[in-house]
Amino acid sequence: MCSSDLIIVERLFHQGSDVEAGDILYKIDPRPFEVEVMAQEAAQAKAQAVLDQANKQAHRIATLASQHVTSEAENEKAIAAKRQAEADLAARKAEVARAKLNLDYATIRAPIKGRIGAALVSEGALVTANDTTNLATIRQLDPIYADFTQSAADLIRLRDALDRGDLEEVSKGAAKVRLIIDGRKYPLDGRLLFSEAKVDASTGQVTLRGEFPNPNGELLPGMYVRVMIEQGVDTDAIAIPEQAVQRGNSGSSEVYVVKPDGRIAKQAIRTGDLQDGKWLVSEGLKAGDHVVVEGFQKFVAGDLVSPISTDAKLSADAAAKPAVN
Repeated sequence: MCSSDLIIVERLFHQGSDVEAGDILYKIDPRPFEVEVMAQEAAQAKAQAVLDQANKQAHRIATLASQHVTSEAENEKAIAAKRQAEADLAARKAEVARAKLNLDYATIRAPIKGRIGAALVSEGALVTANDTTNLATIRQLDPIYADFTQSAADLIRLRDALDRGDLEEVSKGAAKVRLIIDGRKYPLDGRLLFSEAKVDASTGQVTLRGEFPNPNGELLPGMYVRVMIEQGVDTDAIAIPEQAVQRGNSGSSEVYVVKPDGRIAKQAIRTGDLQDGKWLVSEGLKAGDHVVVEGFQKFVAGDLVSPISTDAKLSADAAAKPAVN
């Protein structure tokens, strides 16, 4: 673009509104660019006239050379002049294209779809081609990205578990990502785009990025969210509510289970990770066990009870609320 100062003559967007890619945001005074287009088109026309003359001259010299009226050197000179005129015309056409492109730049359009912020310059402001001042900022909101971190040690354990077959991959080369906003789940699932190929030496964390659909603009840049990522699935996992786990005198984990005869028994277990309010149990329970989750003050081990199912969860996920007889 021209190196001289240019004037913004019009702003055509509403601050804080949503814009589409290609929407006109600003218009710069186009007259300097229009004059440049006219000058380059005139130079192109002149180059075209020179080429036309060079073509005619080359044809005449070629005819005379074929009749041995003029020398071969004159013929070669005419051919060279013709090719030079062709090259000059091509250069002039490129200059016309450049001038038209600069004229098009006088209309500043939105490069992406998103929400535009405050106008950082107003009508009448001077701008230059190499000015680093932003005119406005557009933030892409749909889809929107969330960057988060994962412990490198957890990532290694996950890969080892996948290799051993302890976990099944959610889908080949992908992982489900969910958001928690103010304690509630964001209704739309995202997808994991990538994970960094390096570990932050100061934190031991790996950076990951998730992409989330945001059709209603509920998610905003800079918003604090919690990220839940589902990278592998343990199809044989046993999970019990957090409140069902008791701590023994030695600090070991215990639960109360309802035996087939209806009596309460204390059962030692080994827990793994706490996920979504549930402990994963690696040892001590099997599918079909009924675990007590409420009413601990109403019984002691060995009491006969009538369990009441709290919901329709299956196997070890099924919890029971005992009533002492």
